[in-house]
Amino acid sequence: MPDSTYHAWPFFDDVHRALAHDIRDAAPGLALAADEPDVDIATRAAVRALGAGGWLRHVVPAAHGGARDRIDVRSLCLIREALAYRSGLADFAFAMQGLGTGAITEYGTDGQRARYLPAVLRGEAVAAFAVSERDAGSDIAAMQATSRSDGNGFVLNGEKMWISNAGIADHYVIVCRHPESGERGYAAFVLDAATPGLGISARMDMNAPHVLGTLMLDDCQVPASALIGSPGAGLRVALGTLDIFRATVGAAALGFARRALDEALAWCTSRRVFGQRLADMQLTQAKLADMALAVDAGALLVYRAAWLRDSGTARITREAAMAKLYATDSAQHVIDEAIQLLGARGVVAGSTVEKLSREVRALRIYEGTSEIQKIVIAGQVLAGYEAATAPGGGEAV
Repeated sequence: MPDSTYHAWPFFDDVHRALAHDIRDAAPGLALAADEPDVDIATRAAVRALGAGGWLRHVVPAAHGGARDRIDVRSLCLIREALAYRSGLADFAFAMQGLGTGAITEYGTDGQRARYLPAVLRGEAVAAFAVSERDAGSDIAAMQATSRSDGNGFVLNGEKMWISNAGIADHYVIVCRHPESGERGYAAFVLDAATPGLGISARMDMNAPHVLGTLMLDDCQVPASALIGSPGAGLRVALGTLDIFRATVGAAALGFARRALDEALAWCTSRRVFGQRLADMQLTQAKLADMALAVDAGALLVYRAAWLRDSGTARITREAAMAKLYATDSAQHVIDEAIQLLGARGVVAGSTVEKLSREVRALRIYEGTSEIQKIVIAGQVLAGYEAATAPGGGEAV
């Protein structure tokens, strides 16, 4: 049973505490929906189960049937953490429903929201977010896929790589370079999967169950109604969406880390060596202490970022980057320590901690690598210092 004492922290209100209790109880059943060995079938099954249980109401605003007037990041984090504790694929299914509609919720038209959000909420449609390319991952401004105006709408060309839900999604939010808006012009669109010219060129096998593939845009014609925001605003749409969901990646890492810590505790308190429990050895206790410290520190950073966003802070770039960086890096360490404590049992293929080691690894890469998060944090810290020490800006403390 994962620790839940942190639900008493002042980052949460009673609604969040009730949600945390409910999703903890529901998570084992949602994890079962993701147990199908065919990852495509499992992902769709998990999405349907999440919709049937009402959990996808938290990725949609109240105007379209959602739980709150606007997306509540603390709720997203609590749900992702609980799902990740039980199943990486169930967490992935939930996360992509949010990421694949976040741009529509935050920047889309009323018509786009009415068309796409209700089906996502019910678990009847699978969503996807397509920004990355072969040479444009963390540096999304380096993307080469293009869009151009075509009288009645737009024409898209290029390739999108490393796209979650590629091939099973019912719609894709796609961001392209839009040269008509200038050198730094980009545009975002929502495309139905059946749009002519949109195809899947490759699917990729991952080290953990995850639907991933490459999209091809071949003179892909879309109507003007597919544009999200204004022409030229695509980068703002992409970065603004990632800013909301980046802290939730840290929450998923917390779920993995808490499970690893619990697996280690169960083993160390039952395993006897040299006439005593493994848990009674000081070296073991030192490891357990470091693991517990890493989990709590990660949780503080994740829920600080989520609380700031929910409290009305427009941009949480620094806080979200810190949350993702620390929680994902430390989760990898916690899981590795759990494997060490379990010994040979920890490296048996299919064992809980072995699966966790594969599940957590991608979190340090997607939505901005750990190295990119450090660059972001340093940039924010330097900008704050320079603003505070500029003439008339006051002295930094």
